[in-house]
Amino acid sequence: MPGNFLHLGLIHLMLPNASIIHCRRAAMDICYSCFSLLFSEGQSFTYDLIELGLYYRQYDRLMRHWHAMLPGRILDVRYEDVVADLEGSARRFVAHCGLPWDDRCLDFHATERAVRTASLTQVRQPIYASSIGRWRRYERHLGPLIEALGPLASN
Repeated sequence: MPGNFLHLGLIHLMLPNASIIHCRRAAMDICYSCFSLLFSEGQSFTYDLIELGLYYRQYDRLMRHWHAMLPGRILDVRYEDVVADLEGSARRFVAHCGLPWDDRCLDFHATERAVRTASLTQVRQPIYASSIGRWRRYERHLGPLIEALGPLASN
């Protein structure tokens, strides 16, 4: 969920040995994705482009803080790298968590467990690349977001 980063300190206190995997994605892609979804609750910052951009900047700032406070505990993974190399990325996740490899990690979309996230439809299909750069189709409408993100808009 977009707000999970707010709870990293508490998560670390409750589960001090927990491994944390932080999936990063190009700022414009993630912000556009959030803006295009209708969340059921708690994500009201996603409905205004300026507020969304400013929120993302604070998220980036807080994640830099968590990295400084929890050195080595957080594994940063770029979404684009996962799309390009699912197995290599999945092996990194599993190794970071200190778990044995299981080939079923590559067949995540075949699971039948309940999914309660905004990405419900995506989890039921294999990894795909069509969402990378998707925001560019709407760039002429996203000026307020680009401005609010500042230098982060280009990462």
